[in-house]
Amino acid sequence: MSRLPALGAEDTPDAAHALFERIRKAAGKLPNAYAVIGSYSPATLGLMVDGDAVLAQGQLSKPDIEAIRIAVSSLNGCDYCVAAHSLVGKLAGLQPDTLRQLRAGEATGDARRDALVTFVRTVAGTQGTVDAAVLAAVREAGYTPAQIVEALLAVALISFTNLFNRVNDTEIDFPIPN
Repeated sequence: MSRLPALGAEDTPDAAHALFERIRKAAGKLPNAYAVIGSYSPATLGLMVDGDAVLAQGQLSKPDIEAIRIAVSSLNGCDYCVAAHSLVGKLAGLQPDTLRQLRAGEATGDARRDALVTFVRTVAGTQGTVDAAVLAAVREAGYTPAQIVEALLAVALISFTNLFNRVNDTEIDFPIPN
């Protein structure tokens, strides 16, 4: 049960309403996490939505973005985001075995994507300066500096959502992956 209840429409700041409609139009619904975040901080929700738009226009593929989101969410123990992005990942073309492997922190057999996932899991799961060999490995797998920058943005955005959902214990409104 969510610890921070979403505000009713009459108590939600006006700035949130347009964002909610934008999300409903894109996703077909307003996910619980976004409803609560927007109820209290439309600016934060706006930053998240705009960040997602930046990623969508960038050089990383949708499956790569979703692989990052699933891997980092799994690493961070965010059951809400794991469920949400497992569904979105499936819609982006990730196969059921790949989704399961990403959630489990296992190699998928796609060497290029596995290098990306190893990179983001290392960045998200360690402290201090990332070893040069970690960056070299993702570069050797074929990712460009621009794609690496975008991967870091994807890590930052999903990490915020992971933190929010872990604090809020957001009620999951997506299918639970098996």
